Amino acid sequence: MAQLVRELMTPQPVALPGDTPVRDAARRMRDDDIGNVLVSDGENVRGIVTDRDLVVRGLADHDDAATMQLRELCSEQLITARPDDDASDVVARMREHAVRRVPVVDRGTPVGMFSIGDAAMERDPDSALGEISSARGNR
Repeated sequence: MAQLVRELMTPQPVALPGDTPVRDAARRMRDDDIGNVLVSDGENVRGIVTDRDLVVRGLADHDDAATMQLRELCSEQLITARPDDDASDVVARMREHAVRRVPVVDRGTPVGMFSIGDAAMERDPDSALGEISSARGNR
């Protein structure tokens, strides 16, 4: 029986407005022990910013990161999933587009985050990726 994304996703993703200062988003990631935040435009998802984006697009490319806003760093070409999508199909799309996380969206509203780690923990929790993903701080 196929597993649905809703069964594996991490619920309640953090979504912040595009005008949120990058520093505030970095603090939120630290405080919530997460590796990404969604960038919202009202209730709709506009993009995603990962901890890697903060370094590669933020610190490496800008002299004054203190004045930057999330909308300046977010990836806007999102691959998304719906809660009732087959998890295997979503993993295949993630592989095709070389992404590690996808927002789970229901009628435009973010309801979760699905990662390769979520899939690995379910399929083979004793694998290296499954063990790493289940460790605190890797969501």
